Amino acid sequence: MVATAATSSFFPVTSSPDSSDSKNKKLGSGSTNLGGIKSKPSASSGSLQVKANAQAPPKINGTTVVTSPVEGFKNEDGAGSPHPRTFINQLPDWSMLLAAITTIFLAAEKQWMMLDWKPRRSDMLIDPFGIGRIVQDGLVFRQNFSIRSYEIGADRTASIETLMNHLQETAINHCKSVGLLGEGFGATPEMCKKNLIWVVTRMQVVFDRYPTWGDVVQVDTWVSASGKNGMRRDWLVSDSKTGEVLTRASSVWVMMNKLTRRLSKIPEEVRGEIEPYFMNSDPVVAEDSRKLVKLDKSMAEHVRKGLTPRWSDLDVNQHVNNVKYIGWILESAPLPVLETHELSSMTLEYRRECGRESILQSLTTVSDSSVGDLVNVGEIECQHLLQLEEGSEIVRGRTQWRPKYAKSFGNVGQIPAESA
Repeated sequence: MVATAATSSFFPVTSSPDSSDSKNKKLGSGSTNLGGIKSKPSASSGSLQVKANAQAPPKINGTTVVTSPVEGFKNEDGAGSPHPRTFINQLPDWSMLLAAITTIFLAAEKQWMMLDWKPRRSDMLIDPFGIGRIVQDGLVFRQNFSIRSYEIGADRTASIETLMNHLQETAINHCKSVGLLGEGFGATPEMCKKNLIWVVTRMQVVFDRYPTWGDVVQVDTWVSASGKNGMRRDWLVSDSKTGEVLTRASSVWVMMNKLTRRLSKIPEEVRGEIEPYFMNSDPVVAEDSRKLVKLDKSMAEHVRKGLTPRWSDLDVNQHVNNVKYIGWILESAPLPVLETHELSSMTLEYRRECGRESILQSLTTVSDSSVGDLVNVGEIECQHLLQLEEGSEIVRGRTQWRPKYAKSFGNVGQIPAESA
């Protein structure tokens, strides 16, 4: 509509053929006096007969007066004809052109404001799904995640891999936000100089409730010292709207030389980088001191063989992502347990890494041998082992399962206040 108005201001609209025909018919049906030229229709043939009416120029006081063509060009009604077309009267209507330009400008400004929209309310997060922010005296990193449709499983809840990836993502972004992310994957600048990387040795996770599609979860993470040569990282996952705690996790990390693939002590230069960010607090998950037993094929009730890493399972340090190990461990879980129960907690010990060419097998056994009907039983505990086919251990694990849709989720934690 705006384009039509702008176009019409430059190019005058011509009359339609129908209107021209009607005018021609009107001219042909009556007599017209064109400056002394008279025409009238013929009674017999209908042809137009023109009769010239010559008149001498009028004189006033003996002086001949010449009349202008415009004055002499009148129809029978005495109305003057339109002015002849010139350059001046064919210029566009500037008021219409200005209105068209103003309309286009206002429409473009409205579209720009919609694209550049920002929340105006103070209680809304400026970047709810961005890289996150540092809170609680600069020691806790917080980031939000939305549960996508492709991140839920058959139970319509977020998968274990999705939740564990959230934990790993916040750990890396924490290092980036405080300026400790060097060229390596989660390595500080001093670690990069010494070819050191972080590897996880132990992890405990408690799943109080699983988020569903569309939920927005808030992940808080912080680090603490663990012995002389270790670092503990804790996570607390909660519902961003209600504050309900969904998942708690605690892990222990040590350093490994990425060239020799051997564990290393924390150099003093690295310790000086990371210690200012340590929080003096207890683990968010109480340590399970029970020993993880080693399974063998004779003890295992369920075995899944032929597991091989794919190229997409490797991280930038060229070893299999620790989240992938969890998926392999659950590959051998009994199907009746997966159908009727959900994972409530797990404890993992990472023994060694596996390479791209490794072939693994997953072993699982149900701890309570007296359980005959897994469908109707309550809590279930399983022992797991992920190993190379030649026998070397990769991960030992213990998982606990509760009946699906259980209402009791146990005690939940809070972000700890730093101890004095």
